[in-house]
Amino acid sequence: MHTLRDVKCGDSVSVVKLHGEGATKRRIMDMGITKGTGIYVRKVAPLGDPVEVTVRGYELSLRKADAQMIEVQ
Repeated sequence: MHTLRDVKCGDSVSVVKLHGEGATKRRIMDMGITKGTGIYVRKVAPLGDPVEVTVRGYELSLRKADAQMIEVQ
């Protein structure tokens, strides 16, 4: 299983599944990250937190904990 946290800078992936539950999962979905969505990893901070991605035409920064909940391929 690969998560968004494992993706290298400059790679494009698509969402397979969202893990987690409750408000956190809902917040991720409200940001437009749903099954089948394409994600391009723009930047990764030196310590890995946060990860800057492009989703549905806009830029978004995600914490490591949130990125780990997003299973990608």
